[in-house]
Parts: sequence; C-alpha cells; structure tokens
Amino acid sequence: MKITQLSVVVPVRNEQDNVACLIKEIDLALNAITHEIIYVNDGSTDATYARLKELQSQFKQLRIVSHVKSCGQSTAVRTGVKVAQYDWVATLDGDGQNDPADIPKLMAAIADGVELAGGNRRASRRDTWVKRMSSVVANTVRSKMLNDDTPDTGCGLKLFKREAFLDLPYFDHMHRFLPALIKRRGGKIVSVPVSHRNREHGKSNYGTFDRLMVGVVDLFGVAWLQRRAKVPVIKEEG
Repeated sequence: MKITQLSVVVPVRNEQDNVACLIKEIDLALNAITHEIIYVNDGSTDATYARLKELQSQFKQLRIVSHVKSCGQSTAVRTGVKVAQYDWVATLDGDGQNDPADIPKLMAAIADGVELAGGNRRASRRDTWVKRMSSVVANTVRSKMLNDDTPDTGCGLKLFKREAFLDLPYFDHMHRFLPALIKRRGGKIVSVPVSHRNREHGKSNYGTFDRLMVGVVDLFGVAWLQRRAKVPVIKEEG
C-alpha cells in the first residue's frame, strides 16, 4: 500500500530552540510526497509560537494550532489529528529525539489491514538509565495486563489512519496506549526499528515519576475497556 499524502502532527510545549531544525528535517524527509506539518502549541510560555510564526513564511505547508492553556500531550495530538487534511497521520515528539528520516520506514511498513505502525527505539535509546528502566517496567506490566506485545508503545513516532484514531475512546494520556486501543477495535499493528537521538536543547516537560503514576491508573482503565470490547465478525447476506 502506497501512502502519497501525509499529515505530520507535532505536539510541543516550550520547545523554542527545537522547532526550526525539526521542521526542516520533516520537510526534507517527506519532500517526495504531498504533506502538511501541524504544530500544536500546547500552552507554551516561551517563544515557541513566535518561532513557528517566523517559519511559516519559509514552509508553506506548516500549520500552527494553539491551546491557550496546556492540556497535555494526548489532547495536543488529538487536536492535531482532528484538523489534519489527509487520511494518514504521523506523530513525533517535538524535542528532536525522534528522527523524521524514519517516517518513510513506517510508511513502507504499512500493508492492507494495518492501521498503526509504531517506532521501536530499543536498540538506540538515548534516555537516562532511570527513564529506560521505568519504560522496561511499564512495558512489561502493560504487556501482561493488556495482552499487547508492542515492544515500545511509548515511542512518539507513530503512523496511523486518521479515521481509526478518531474512532478511539478519548482520555488523557491515551497516546501511551494507542497500540492496545487499536487492537481493541480489531486493527493490526506493526513495529519498526527507529533511531533515537539525544535532546540538544531544553528539558522534558514530563517527569518520570509523574508518567509512572498516571500510567498505572490509566493501565487499569484501558484493561477495563478491553474486557468490555466486542469485535464482531461481519457477514453480509444476499
């Protein structure tokens, strides 16, 4: 299956020093296809919005959507997907650690029936030891509770069908459970090895302990949803 049009959604909060380089890389990676770059400015208090406005004159495909107050990463992603023009959407983190050059790899992995291709950073992860270990623990528990063998569900680099995403139940922090939620509705998932880079500027807006605590609560919520999900096998007669 060939994807010829793509919307790229990048949620950002206080990433003023990362936007210019990342936009250039996204545009270069996708110069062979029709694309749009949607930056969702999630209540930034630095010069992120001003930098984005400056870049719009250089990158005509750059769109900016802003939250007056920060609503979190999941809400920012959903805002971007809702305004996206194209049937397929890629997401990546705004800190520059995801490499846009990997987006075509995800596109190449899409086959009939596949609704989500997710990046797998395990071989190249550039996070602190504490963050890596917390991810290992979280992925192990999630795999057992949700019967989801996706190796790196926390990777921000993902490619999915817009319609499938908008059909999912919405809740805060849902972006961490996209593979399990897609499977819940009967969709297929593929994982693709991708690179992971050091953060060059700024600092993370999400603490490891905070992510772990909300993750535990959300995990039980997703498990509850799964137990009540019924995916029918449909046959039309006549």
